[in-house]
Amino acid sequence: MTTLTNMVNNLLGFKLTKLQEDSFQLYTEEILFWNKHSNITRIIDNQEIIIQHFLDSLSCLLAIQTKNITKHSTKIVDIGSGAGFPGIPLAIVNPHYNITLIESTKKKYKFLKHIINKLQLTNIRIINNRAEIIGQQSDHREYYDWAIARAVAELPVLIEYLLPFTHINGFCIAQKTYSAYDEITNSTKALSTLGGRLERVIPVSLPSMRKRRYLIVIKKTCRTPSKYPRRPGIPTKKPIH
Repeated sequence: MTTLTNMVNNLLGFKLTKLQEDSFQLYTEEILFWNKHSNITRIIDNQEIIIQHFLDSLSCLLAIQTKNITKHSTKIVDIGSGAGFPGIPLAIVNPHYNITLIESTKKKYKFLKHIINKLQLTNIRIINNRAEIIGQQSDHREYYDWAIARAVAELPVLIEYLLPFTHINGFCIAQKTYSAYDEITNSTKALSTLGGRLERVIPVSLPSMRKRRYLIVIKKTCRTPSKYPRRPGIPTKKPIH
């Protein structure tokens, strides 16, 4: 994992410990093994896993670190975690993050349970359910400091998934590609309806990837109306435009 350590140092300015390197190595091996029979990710090349999964996940720290959050109990929810991205890499590098993974697909949930146990991560939990359902539950609604999702849907849909989870003055991160600015333009109504405002857009250049990645950072400015998120499937079928 020397390659990942160097990339993290170049992008984020810190070096992984030997224990963290070993954790990422084991994570890679388990992804490749499980993917043979469970198809948990389309990325199956070692180098691509390092860059497109691990480094891309850790790039969220470019947003999180700028807020100078010093409290030990920073609460992060990862929506549509898949094989654990970005939540598990964040948990590996910072044991003071309390991370919740929400993943609705059963086979991916089983992998998440396995890998968290294998990596002996005690700062992370998993929920096998839909974000639309969990976002309406009182013990998760407006509870988290950060809500994060990769490009699992267009931005107005992601905003409806993410904003209900964060408390006022909390933040959301949507990880996007080249379509980021067009999606922001189409998200004005979703932001105003759901209680958020665009904070900043952080461009991210990852090695060997021609297309830039973007972190769209949204601040929660007021409470999200209780009817959001709407019932499962509706945010995707009828986005707030």
